[in-house]
Amino acid sequence: MLKPVAEIRDPVHGYVKMTRVERDLVDTPFIQRLRRIHQLAGSYLVYPGAVHTRFEHVVGAMHLAGQIAESLAPAAGINHDQVQEVRVAALLHDVGHGPFSHMYEEVLAEKTDTTHEDITQRIVLETSVRDVLEKNGFSARKMSEFAVGKDSNSPPFMNEIIAGGLSADIMDYLLRDSYFTGVEYGKVDVTRVIDSLQVADGHLAIEDAGLYAFEALLLARYEMFKAVYFHRTVRAAELMLVQSMKLADDTLGLTSLSDLSRYLELTDEIVLQRLATLKPSTAGLKEARSLALDFRNRNLVKCAFERVVQRKDQLVSNIFSKKGVRTQVTAELAEAAGVAKMHVFLDVPTTPSVPYTSSREAFVSVRLVQVTGGRRVVKVVPLNELSLVGSIAGFMDVLRVYTTKKNRRRVEKAALEMFRGKNFITDISV
Repeated sequence: MLKPVAEIRDPVHGYVKMTRVERDLVDTPFIQRLRRIHQLAGSYLVYPGAVHTRFEHVVGAMHLAGQIAESLAPAAGINHDQVQEVRVAALLHDVGHGPFSHMYEEVLAEKTDTTHEDITQRIVLETSVRDVLEKNGFSARKMSEFAVGKDSNSPPFMNEIIAGGLSADIMDYLLRDSYFTGVEYGKVDVTRVIDSLQVADGHLAIEDAGLYAFEALLLARYEMFKAVYFHRTVRAAELMLVQSMKLADDTLGLTSLSDLSRYLELTDEIVLQRLATLKPSTAGLKEARSLALDFRNRNLVKCAFERVVQRKDQLVSNIFSKKGVRTQVTAELAEAAGVAKMHVFLDVPTTPSVPYTSSREAFVSVRLVQVTGGRRVVKVVPLNELSLVGSIAGFMDVLRVYTTKKNRRRVEKAALEMFRGKNFITDISV
């Protein structure tokens, strides 16, 4: 049994107890910094209660990761030290997030080959986080990999507790995002899911009796995707923020990662303030400043076109993830509409409608454990064969075009012409 030395009162999980190493890590500036990064970026402009931060999330993920490890411990042979490692990894898993979380990562992806997971590993290895870990007997190298679900020295199921379709990360953010947005879809019986988890062939599996709880988890993720994470107005706000950061990046050095201490100064309010007070010395900086001020005042761009296609493959997302495609299509739309390119926003999600595995692949199957006649049988079941989840497995292709209020009609007409017909995606000449 781990020995707690402190506790945090959490609105989702109640009292979350912490061990000495967890408390020491929470007290570092790097975990405290997460208090100043919103979990859901600009969602609070649509859901006023969605002001929760990455800090609460990592504490909750740590709590649930510990519960999963302890539930699996008797059968999987997990000892107390390994339970502690799982909890620490979950606590550190988001420490590398930039301002506005995944919105910043859209900028980072365009400008660099770095992800927030890469930065998480750097923070663990290059800051006082390393000192705290090593003082408490942990390998900083191991924990830097474990925190992003890529510890090659641990069995796959251990990494899957941190990052994957059955991870503590997903369980916490569904409960937490549902609680703070007031959207009911994310209320999942995670206790039943955790109690149903087993290890099979070295991976996380779920027993047959708990299948309904697992399906509820995936359905909740799908509904939260539609209602919150890719809500039309939420994305309008976030697109403005992303564009503002892209336009101001060269001036503000937002994606300059050589100096880690400078990066760690970038929190939501600091970046928004820097964007809103830019000197408009160029057309790009003037637009960046205008977008930031409009975001702050909730003067948002309007959706001029929307098409939704549920597919079993990643057709739309694949097309628009290719370098230069969005830029070219946006330019063509702007030219056809007769408006400035910077006033046209093309939005396509690149996230599957069900969660990712720890290796960032689409979560397409689950290991199901059945006990028949006293014999344990493990089956790998494709998600599309599950009665409920099968209908949503795949990719939710949502293509939207946004613009300013005064240009809405012209952009709508151009988008309808460009994306007309059932094969509107394959008709794109790129």
